[in-house]
Amino acid sequence: MESRDAIRVVIADDQAMVRAGLRMVLESEADMRVVGEAGDGVDAVAVARRTTPDIVLMDIQMPRMDGLAATTELLSRPSPPKVIVLTTFDSDDNLYAALRAGVSGFLLKVSPPEQLVDGVRVVAAGEALLDPAVTTRVIASFAGRHDPVPPPRLGLLTPRELEVLGLLARGHSNAEIARALFVGEATVKTHVARVLMKLHLRDRAQAVVFAYEAGVVRPGASG
Repeated sequence: MESRDAIRVVIADDQAMVRAGLRMVLESEADMRVVGEAGDGVDAVAVARRTTPDIVLMDIQMPRMDGLAATTELLSRPSPPKVIVLTTFDSDDNLYAALRAGVSGFLLKVSPPEQLVDGVRVVAAGEALLDPAVTTRVIASFAGRHDPVPPPRLGLLTPRELEVLGLLARGHSNAEIARALFVGEATVKTHVARVLMKLHLRDRAQAVVFAYEAGVVRPGASG
């Protein structure tokens, strides 16, 4: 039975079999509802405008308008949906551009069903889907070609907030950051909120981009 507060999802992918598989997985969950599908970027924008979903699962490589352009169009509108990029991980440049455009994270098309479901729930709850296996590699591979430029507002962060930003940028969850710093998760959430506010960032995904471009985290760094 579908929940009255079901997460509304639009699936945008040019392969009908992929869309069918994703729909089957999502609609097997009581708290999710697929409200539309699109086979190209133009339709993705139109369907999202018509159905007002919470989440758009967006493929990058699509005809007429690619997923990156469609994402940029959607996120430029008032009260936009959150966008999760579906990827086969064959184009780091495109994925990095998608992250900069404001997507909430990435999901591999070969991800197991439970990871897809969990990812949609995480993003719907207001978090970013920052799997270190995908996001950190994307940013590190791109940022490694450019010299970092620390912006002046980086100086607004306290030493502890800077530490939290570095751990966040490496893909650590709030629970992992809490363990690393020997503090409670509530304290970490407060630090993350202050970091986003001081740096004028919308979410954790933007914070990861900022951290690499500002040199807070260097490509290949561990921790």
